[in-house]
Amino acid sequence: MQRLRLKADGRIVELRDGQEIPLAPAHLPEAAMQPAAAQPAVRDLRRRAQLTQLEFAAKLGVPVETIRNWEQGKRAPRGPARALLAVIAHSPETVFAALSSEPTAA
Repeated sequence: MQRLRLKADGRIVELRDGQEIPLAPAHLPEAAMQPAAAQPAVRDLRRRAQLTQLEFAAKLGVPVETIRNWEQGKRAPRGPARALLAVIAHSPETVFAALSSEPTAA
């Protein structure tokens, strides 16, 4: 069984005898080699919304460091954040309006 680890900078390494051995692209699973086109470009979304990193982070409710890491490619949005960014790509005004409004009791 091969043990793999995803490093913070996006590299995938194999763990073998306590050592980290970088994997060549030929050894990567097919899913790992897919283009990042499906992932929203955070910087482009933020700029289209005409927001600073600090403003964008505040609207999403995440630390500004998270936005910086996404934009610099140090980290990638995952799970709910990725889904939210995909919705922002299609309808930013609606998402920001929904995020800024207080929930009403039903």
